[in-house]
Amino acid sequence: MTDQPPSSTPPYGPGEPGPSDPTPGAWGPAGQPPQGWVFPPTGGYPPGAGPYGPQPWHPGPPVNWYPPGYGYDPNDPLVTPPGAGLAGWFSRCGGALRRGWRQLVPIMLLTQVLPAAVLSVISLGLNPSADWAAQAETSATAALPDNFAVELGGLLLVTIVGSVLVGLLQAVGWAAGSWVITQQAAGQPGSLDSALRYGLRRALGLWGWTLLVSLLIGIGVCFCVLPGIYLAFALSMAGPVYLFERHNPIGRSFRMFHDRLGLLLGRVALVALAVIIGTLIPGALEGVGTSAIGTDPLSSPGSAVLAVVVIGITAVLALPAHLAQMIGLLVTYAEQRAHEAPVNTPGLAAELG
Repeated sequence: MTDQPPSSTPPYGPGEPGPSDPTPGAWGPAGQPPQGWVFPPTGGYPPGAGPYGPQPWHPGPPVNWYPPGYGYDPNDPLVTPPGAGLAGWFSRCGGALRRGWRQLVPIMLLTQVLPAAVLSVISLGLNPSADWAAQAETSATAALPDNFAVELGGLLLVTIVGSVLVGLLQAVGWAAGSWVITQQAAGQPGSLDSALRYGLRRALGLWGWTLLVSLLIGIGVCFCVLPGIYLAFALSMAGPVYLFERHNPIGRSFRMFHDRLGLLLGRVALVALAVIIGTLIPGALEGVGTSAIGTDPLSSPGSAVLAVVVIGITAVLALPAHLAQMIGLLVTYAEQRAHEAPVNTPGLAAELG
């Protein structure tokens, strides 16, 4: 049996429909389809039809279609698949908050809000500005107040040491909150006590990397501010990288930032905007409230209690900023991982260990 040469005309006689004709009809004299016939059929395939399943040209609402073996779940509750865009990112951030707010709110109150409020009260009590103002009014010279350098150095030392210790508690909260979000997205129970135990196990390492990142950003700010802003964006993924991968968080964060600059820059900018708004407003309210009490809010028991109440309320008002920062960066990290290779929420939950 010999191979037949390819024919330039269809193997059907005039007037005989081919097996794939949309409707019976005669082929033209030159082997052309009937007049008005196009591919795909006019109006598109109906939903679910076509040689490859639902296609983007069929009428009706758009369908998230992924070829077999693609490895991404368009309905993953934590991982935003490539192509889902900003709407998919917002949807997963909102879903993480809805699922976990009962655990996330007390975690943030214990590890973010309360330590920050305590540090503010201590700093207010040690602030010597009221004494300096009184000495300036009674002094006829423009000399610096007595013990100016000692008091200023003591205030700075307390602020720096207190911020470092607060950072350790914040690392507990970041690790615990990330565990809750990932576990619940994977359909696993994420209780408060289990989350805090996990946070305590991971806090020391996360705290160390956070101190290094903060030092690098601080050095960058000293060089005309812009390098510090760049480092803040480029190192924004260091915390999640440590928790999930525990290897080279600074290098990995830099690589993620430069590999997908526009995508990560946009997501982190939204998180930064939420944090700035969520912290500036409570900070301004705290300043107005404490200054209204007097130059020395802790001079009497009544004013001291009022100052503590003002600081506590404004610290609680900053809670949404803490939640937005943790959830936004974690969902952004999951999206970056999806652009590198197929990944899903159960896999991320297993990486947390």
